[in-house]
Amino acid sequence: MSEQAKTHALKGKRILIAKPGLDGHDVGAKVIALALRDAGAEVIYTGLRKTPDYIARIAVDEDVDAVGLSVLSGSHRDLVQQTRESLDAIEAADIPIFLGGTIPAEDWPDLFALGVKKIYTSEMPLADVVASIAETLK
Repeated sequence: MSEQAKTHALKGKRILIAKPGLDGHDVGAKVIALALRDAGAEVIYTGLRKTPDYIARIAVDEDVDAVGLSVLSGSHRDLVQQTRESLDAIEAADIPIFLGGTIPAEDWPDLFALGVKKIYTSEMPLADVVASIAETLK
């Protein structure tokens, strides 16, 4: 992919980056938000400690193309399920969820079953994460 294509891979996309639950670490979420912005996306960052209901409401209010959840606390399964249920309850079941953070591989099948489109960990190159999101949102 050319540098220009990388820079504009997400042009016109609106992506919500959210930190659900009580986790207070948001460096990774901010790094992803900046990378997505640099790839052309309009990024809405909710800040720390937001509820799944709040995240779903903001996703609808901002008319986003995707929700990215960042979870480091170990409560990823519950938070994904609650966010998916909150989106479904307000007729936003079509909004895809991406998940990043400390996510053990053995939990991935359950998370995909809950509707997570892709899972990203800190070991993945940032350019690969952005390219994967762009490909999924085509």
